[in-house]
Amino acid sequence: MASALIALGGNVGDVRAAFKRAIPRICEKAAARLVARSSDYATPPWGDEQQPSYVNACIEIETELEPHALLAVLHDTEREHGRDRLTERRFGPRTLDLDLLAYDACKVDTPTLTLPHPRLFERAFVLVPLAEIAPDRDIAGHTVKNALSAVKTDGIRKLG
Repeated sequence: MASALIALGGNVGDVRAAFKRAIPRICEKAAARLVARSSDYATPPWGDEQQPSYVNACIEIETELEPHALLAVLHDTEREHGRDRLTERRFGPRTLDLDLLAYDACKVDTPTLTLPHPRLFERAFVLVPLAEIAPDRDIAGHTVKNALSAVKTDGIRKLG
């Protein structure tokens, strides 16, 4: 079984309810076991800042699916929650965004998938929830907690 780290985000509709539906669906479709789930965090928008705040979280799962197959499960789950990657604005509002951050210690660089996620260490909205569940996880020579210490976390708050 491989350990996969997945980021969840969204800012359209009831995002927290979408997370509650999406996580078991991911586990079902990936024949995966949920290892850990972070708290939900309210975060400022990133990239395109002229939009509502996001809700972000991270999960760790164990799965036997290979990385590309797991990515296909994530994209299918996004579509089930109303996301259309073909028509949406880059970094714009979305119902559900699922990013495969890391898969064991695998390095992948294909046109459809890069692992670890290429912008992981720039994004406090990912590192904050990820540090809650995997602070000592080494990703590409960096622990999550050390990567988090190098970014600004202004405006991020844990939701109750």
